[in-house]
Amino acid sequence: MTNTVVVTGFEPFGNSTINPSQEVVNKIKEMQLDGLKVETAILPVVFGESSAKLLKLVDEIQPNFVICLGQAEGRSVISVERFAINLNDARIADNAGNRLSDQEVIPGAPLALSSTLPVKDIVQSIKDAGIPAEVSLSAGTFVCNHIFYALQHKLQVTNTKSGFIHLPVLPEQSEFQGKPTMELDQMVAGILVAIRSIISN
Repeated sequence: MTNTVVVTGFEPFGNSTINPSQEVVNKIKEMQLDGLKVETAILPVVFGESSAKLLKLVDEIQPNFVICLGQAEGRSVISVERFAINLNDARIADNAGNRLSDQEVIPGAPLALSSTLPVKDIVQSIKDAGIPAEVSLSAGTFVCNHIFYALQHKLQVTNTKSGFIHLPVLPEQSEFQGKPTMELDQMVAGILVAIRSIISN
């Protein structure tokens, strides 16, 4: 039986012209992975629009697994998120100029929802491959967390396993001078390990 996995990234945002999550997804899109059907998408960094596109994709494809990727400037390792929180609270405006503050992602829904991916196993598998990784408790309160929460809320009564992984910035992102970076090939390798870990679980 062939498993179907959806892997998403984001377009650049803020002062950036590149987003590591988009670059990783573009690399994975070109690959043939044994026993896997991989569907990919690049999401807009816009509250509402991003989650609508993601949930529509999930409805259309009905995947076994969903892995969403995003950029986290300041982080030095691949961070596998444990919880999505029901809060939109933006430090900067999204790509449509929205700067939401103290708003629930889904009004009246639980404060937090857990990833349904094997978070600790994924992190250990990535570390075993010689790539820095960590368990992270929260995906923040920007658009990354927004789609993560919307996704977990939608899929909580289904058999589809889903979650979110944050990536460091790339060395060529000079707008983040002084921030930790990771090479693209290492990120791609780490996410491929994560996919295999998820399937084997």
